[in-house]
Order: sequence, then C-alpha cells, then structure tokens
Amino acid sequence: MGKSLTRKIIESHYVSGSMIPGEEVFLYIDQTLTHDINAVMTYLAFEAIGLDRVRTECSVSYLDHNLLYVDHKTPDDHIYLQSAARRYGVYVSRPGNGICHAVHVARFGAPGKISMGGDSHTPHGGAIGMLCIGVGGMDVATAMTGVPMRLKMPRVVNVVLHGRLRPGVNAKEIILEMLRRVTIKGGLGNVYEYTGDGAAALEVPERATITNMGAEMGATTSIFPSDDAVRRFLRAQGRETDYRELLPDENAEYDEQIVINLDQLEPLAACPHQPDNVKPLREVEKKPVQQVFIGSCTNTSYADVAKAALVLQGRHVNETVSCTCAIASRQTYKALMHDGYIDMLMDAGLRMLEIACGPCCAIGQTPATEGIAVRTSNRNFKGRAGNPNAKIYLVSPESAAATAVMGTFASAEDILGADVAKLAGIREPEVYDQNDNMLIAPLPEEEAAQVEIVRGPNIRPLPVPEVPEQELHVPVSLKAGDNVSTDDITPASAEFSSMRSNIPMMSKFCYHRYDPEFAERAKVMGRSIIVGGENYGQGSSREHAAINPMYLGVKCVIAKSIARIHKGNLVNHGIIPMLFEDPADYERICQEDILEIHHLLDQIPEKRVIVHDVTQGFDFTVRLDLSENEIEVVLSGGQLRFLKKQLDGQKHTEVQKEKAQKEKE
Repeated sequence: MGKSLTRKIIESHYVSGSMIPGEEVFLYIDQTLTHDINAVMTYLAFEAIGLDRVRTECSVSYLDHNLLYVDHKTPDDHIYLQSAARRYGVYVSRPGNGICHAVHVARFGAPGKISMGGDSHTPHGGAIGMLCIGVGGMDVATAMTGVPMRLKMPRVVNVVLHGRLRPGVNAKEIILEMLRRVTIKGGLGNVYEYTGDGAAALEVPERATITNMGAEMGATTSIFPSDDAVRRFLRAQGRETDYRELLPDENAEYDEQIVINLDQLEPLAACPHQPDNVKPLREVEKKPVQQVFIGSCTNTSYADVAKAALVLQGRHVNETVSCTCAIASRQTYKALMHDGYIDMLMDAGLRMLEIACGPCCAIGQTPATEGIAVRTSNRNFKGRAGNPNAKIYLVSPESAAATAVMGTFASAEDILGADVAKLAGIREPEVYDQNDNMLIAPLPEEEAAQVEIVRGPNIRPLPVPEVPEQELHVPVSLKAGDNVSTDDITPASAEFSSMRSNIPMMSKFCYHRYDPEFAERAKVMGRSIIVGGENYGQGSSREHAAINPMYLGVKCVIAKSIARIHKGNLVNHGIIPMLFEDPADYERICQEDILEIHHLLDQIPEKRVIVHDVTQGFDFTVRLDLSENEIEVVLSGGQLRFLKKQLDGQKHTEVQKEKAQKEKE
C-alpha cells in the first residue's frame, strides 16, 4: 500500500521511535511560532536553558493577541518579547501586522515542513501541506533548542471531499459538519488528511478554516495536499520558489475514511456552549441577537470578508445589533480597502477593529448580560467571550453578515435570494501585498549577543516544579465536571491576559470563573490533587492552565480523559496526569477527600498507580497514559529540568569527543 502525505512528512523528519499509531516518535522541527499572551513563559524557559541562539530554521514571535493596553503590563511584555527575539535570533511580527496563523502561512510557511506553535490553532498551516502542531510554550522552547521532539504517532484519517460548495455555503460548514460527526474529543490521536475533487477546488484560506478548527476535535493536526491551489497561493505571495508538490500516494493506506458531499451542505451553526453542538442554521431558534463579530484567524480571509460585504452592501446593520470586524492580517486589510469592501462594511454600519485576535479571546467586545453573540471565530465555550452567562454561536462570515442585518439568525440566501449566486465569483487575489516592513528579521549572531533583554516589573521568573516524592498524602482541591476548558482554568480577557507573565499574580485567578474559591482553597491546602471528568483541559494550548495549578501545589490531575495539549503541559510543568482505570470511581470521590499514594516513584514506571481514598475508605487504580520519555520527564520534575540534564549530557559527550580527537592527533 502507498503512503499518506502525513506519513511522508513524518518519515522525512524522523529521528527515532516507532511509526506505529499510538507509540512515540521523535522528529526534527523546522519552524516554531509563539504569540504574546503565552510567549513570555516560552522565552523565560529558553533563557533558563542557556543557549545563545535558537537552532530551528525559522522561529517567529507574534505580537497579535492582546493589543488592548489596559495598563503597563502588556506593553512591558511586548518589549520583553521583542528584546528576547533580537537576542536569540527570532523574527518579530509587530502589533498590527496580523494574527500569527494567517501571517505565518502567508510569509513563512512551506510545504513539507513541520512547525510547532504555542497556540492550539497552529494546524492552520496544514492548508499548504505543512504538518503544524499546537503545543504548550515549554514544548516550543524545547523545539527551539533543536532537540528532536516527541509526538505520539497519529492515526491518519482520510476525509474525502466531493463536489462544490454552493454560494452562501462556506468552508466553515465543512469543519462544522466534521465537528458534528466526530465531536470535540473524537479526534484525539488523529491527523485528518483531506483529499478528493472537493478538496482540490478549495483555495488555501478556505482550507485554513478547516485545518484551524480541526483543533476543536482534539486532533493532533489536519492537512491538505500541496497542489496547484498551494502553488497559486505562494505565487500570489511572491514565494513560488517555496512551493513543491506533495501528495499522498494514489493507493495510500489510511486508518479510517470519512466522506463529505459538499454540494449537500447548508449553512450551519455551532450552538452554545461547545463547537460540536452543530445544527442547520434554519433550525436555530430565531432569538434576538445583540452582537455579531466577523473576525479571528479562522474566517477573515479576503474572500470571507468580501462575501460578507456583498451581503451587507446597500443594507444596514440592525439597530439592535453591535457588529464589528477584525481582519486577520494587514495584507488582507489592504487588499479589501483597495477593492472597496471596507467601504461597503463601514457604509453598512459595521465597526472595524484592530488587526488582531481581540474578541476571539475576550479582549474587547464582551457580550451583554445574557447576551446572544454570533461569531465567525473558532470557540464558543462558556466564558470564552468574557461573559459566562452569554451565549455564543459560531457561523460563517456570510451568515454572520446576514444575521447582523436581520437582527436574528439568517443566511446569505435569506438576504440575497437568487442574487446569492454572485458570491460564487469571489476569489482570493492573484497578487497579495508583499510589504514585510512590520516584520523584524533576526540580527547576526555577533550583534545579537550584545542585546540586553528588557524586563518590566510585572515579568516574574518561570516557576520550576519540585521533583515528585515517594509518598503523597493530600486532599482533593477540586472535583471538576466534563469538558473543563483551559479558559475555565485560566480565564481570557485583556485584564487576565496581561497577568500571564506574573504567575504569583495570575495564580490568584486560577479557576476564577469555574470555582472562585479554588485558588485560596488550594493555597491553604498546600499540596493537593484535582479530579476531573471527560476531556479535561480542552481548548486553548495555554500552559498557564498547568503552571498556575502547579504553583498552587497541585501534584496530580486524575480524570476520565485529558486533552492532548493539556496533558503535555501537565507533564512539562510537573503535574502527573492520571486516568481512572474504572471511570465509575470518579463518582465515589468528593472534593476535599484525602487521597494517599504510597511508593509513587516506584509505581510510575509501571504506568499503574494504586490510590487510597482515606476519607471514603476505598482503593482505586489509575493508569498513566505516558510514553517512556514522558515518564522520564515526570520523574525529573518537569521538562525544564529534564531538558537541561539532556543538553548537559550532550555537551559532556561533545567535550569528550573533542578531547579524544585532540589526543588522537
């Protein structure tokens, strides 16, 4: 049998390990990216490692999420990140240049490369035939050292797309249909590889909508072939020399297949409070909508916004609706201005926001009390938009524009009727603006070595976890339910995002919206365990959702299942992730029960641990879904300790080799 595109790229970056799905494989990483509200921890970790320069082909620090400077903390972070990038050989994308995923695909991405990014939507880059994986910041810091990175070898699922999307139906409908079928945790351990005549007909930004939101299925990543559509996109970017054709073999072997007929899709909506709560838009109850947001990395390509503008052309935003738009990149904004689409939006009463993530991660435009907000972004968890009692619906840009006009849920066809056919003529530009004056290139190594890293008063050292102990006798500080998100653990918003470089401050707000008493309770307990339900830690890659509990003394998380990126973050920051062997044991444990583990260090390598609930008087078994490498990290007390030991060992070996060579000479 032939090979999938995913397998080809993994084989080309293979260092060691097993190519069997579910087992661990180590790969070289070509590129990394970070964004401002998570990256301070990444660069503090890289500083602590002690290297003079990053060892990747290309690393980029994007200043794109929190551009709402409510006080000194965020500008201080941006100055730190820019100075750290200049010191260590990293590109900087300045505020206003655009959202990391859109800019990276346009200006840095290349088919066949592997990228790791400190954001869960890093798979956006799969649109051009890259293997792009979202991870926590400590993993990005590790990748920047040039050390081969661990990955659980994925299953590869072939998604065959047939037919064509009808006018008024967007690529958003494809990924919402996938979420409806697969669910928010059904993609765990999978890469989704899209093929078929329907896939070939999609432009790169349409593909990016799909690969970007593949993260909501819990997938490792998603990918499209590098074909003529990718060649056209890179040519339009002035980068055709970076193109190379990369296709799966005709007889490629896959672990599973899903077939979607695009011509049968209709406008869809993800209803509160999960991205997989998907219904046909026509079936959503016609409630009054207070807010519409057209924006985020997911759905503000040139064609997306142009189609929304045509729906709004000659009409006006309903007087009951606040409608805003934040376009994903400066490049796209300029093209839309040149062609008159920004005028259409503004004439319709829409307000243009900064070129940044903004409302997607609750930085501005928080919905009203009990408000209904319709958005083109990628997540609708409770509290994701900054207001836990708001209800967030996810739709396409065409449907969002129609909803803004009607004041309730509507599709483009509801507004345009037969004229909806004109949307089919909208395509991406043949040439994009290629002005990169908002990118700061790395300095030569000699100059970089002289750069002083600037730290504002809010930037505190990265906490380093303790090495685990043999005996554990601790209370349960929290019993959480199913689908706890990293937004629940570490809230979004401009205010909270600005605290992320200061763990002592940020930790006070750990679980602030989910359980406001958690931080103080955990602090008083000193050391504790968290118990969780299914899909614990879903959503954003933010490693603060692991660092803050660690700082508050949490030693283990025992859950029914744990989301991929969050599990990695727990391991990296010294919290041991454990899974109930019998999920029924979850029901027997109560918050504040005392749990006891004897001979923990002896049990960890066996990947089975016996836990005694002292309060309830019963034993239960947990398993550790960890690789041998992850167990080494756990026993070392986290990734930073483990990595420094690994690099010190390499340095010692190199010194010994050099010494032996000199003696030989």
